Amino acid sequence: MHTSHEPDVIVVGGGIGGLSAAFALSRQGLRVRVLERAKEFGEVGAGIQIAPNCTRILHEYGLLDEAKKLGVLPENMVMRDALDARELTRLDLRDLERRYGFPYMVIHRSDLHGIFLRACERAGVELLTDQYVVDYQNAETGARVLLADGRVDEAALVIAADGLHSAARQLLVGDTPVNSAYVAYRAAVPIDRVRRSGVAETDVVVYIGPRCHFVQYPLRGGEMFNQVAVFESAKARAGLADWGTPDELDAAFEGTCGNVRQGIPLMWRDRWWGMFDRNPITIWVYGRIALLGDAAHPPLQYMAQGAIMAIEDGWVLAQHVSRMKTATADGPDPDWPDPDWDAALAAYQAVRVEHCRRVVLTARKWGELWHLDGTRRLQRNAILRARDTYDYSFTDWIYGPTALTPGQEPAPYRPIPLDSVKPEQAVVAHDRHKRAGVG
Repeated sequence: MHTSHEPDVIVVGGGIGGLSAAFALSRQGLRVRVLERAKEFGEVGAGIQIAPNCTRILHEYGLLDEAKKLGVLPENMVMRDALDARELTRLDLRDLERRYGFPYMVIHRSDLHGIFLRACERAGVELLTDQYVVDYQNAETGARVLLADGRVDEAALVIAADGLHSAARQLLVGDTPVNSAYVAYRAAVPIDRVRRSGVAETDVVVYIGPRCHFVQYPLRGGEMFNQVAVFESAKARAGLADWGTPDELDAAFEGTCGNVRQGIPLMWRDRWWGMFDRNPITIWVYGRIALLGDAAHPPLQYMAQGAIMAIEDGWVLAQHVSRMKTATADGPDPDWPDPDWDAALAAYQAVRVEHCRRVVLTARKWGELWHLDGTRRLQRNAILRARDTYDYSFTDWIYGPTALTPGQEPAPYRPIPLDSVKPEQAVVAHDRHKRAGVG
């Protein structure tokens, strides 16, 4: 029986990954303390997409109805060519929900963060701000963190959910983020500001173009409209420190279709986000210190799985903690027995490392595919147009139930080589669609 006021688990980082993991572990009867470096909890950004592999977990947590009230359930995901606006392929998101049992949702990042923050408060998670962790150490019965003010905090388990620039990862792994040379501009504006321009108010629309893409979808019950403009920075490629600036934004989208160009002036121009990931690593667990979320596997954004992977991490870890807690119980009615932490962490690492490696590397490939130019762009377009709307061979491996063991991890999708379409066939197909005005 627990009598101490000390936590069982310390989570470093109060973002979506940290809070969702804290909530997941608190549901197992564990005392959890979250240490957030900022002076208050919050998320910066705009919209976020959450697929069925995430809404399934929100449902299990009892949080899906709250998310539905704050977000939007779009009807379709439509991919268009950014140069001529013609449709390339689509997902029927209502049918997608029938297939996977849970909806595809778009929601403001701060709203999703707030859902987990309130859930943690209700669950009794200890939420501390202005906590700057500078070191991580394993201890005889767990792990400890050292804070900038000299304090030491200790628990049976320390979870480093401190993001892309994780201090824990720097200490334990020592690698550095990989700069893709792409930059993202965002904006979330009242829907009335864009309604007259004929935007799709019920769909997620992605325009893919040479070295750039543009995303649009509604937010907050359809009252807001979210836009993301992403492009390759020539200044970044040249090694300049000041890269991704608004002049590059305007130049990158000069040759795109009218639908895209009319959205560019609405982008926030006082802040932008460089797009970084990290090379996959095979070890996330160091004694009783475990990496989670972007600290373990920061992806590029092309698959919209970054926050989802972090939420999945916490769910998987909590499931294994529960299983190990039951396995180590002494008697039929234990009072929250201590789990076999090492076994739970080993099970967590065994399944999540491979899944997240696939997502990180697939996101890189997907980004390359979106940004093709010339004949390879036309080959890509021909392949996408040939896809059946109800072909789920590219989503089953990612949107299905989250695996708890390596044996449950589905086989990855099989990519279609661009060269399966001859260049001359791609040109002919493009000209035929152009004459027909398809899309």
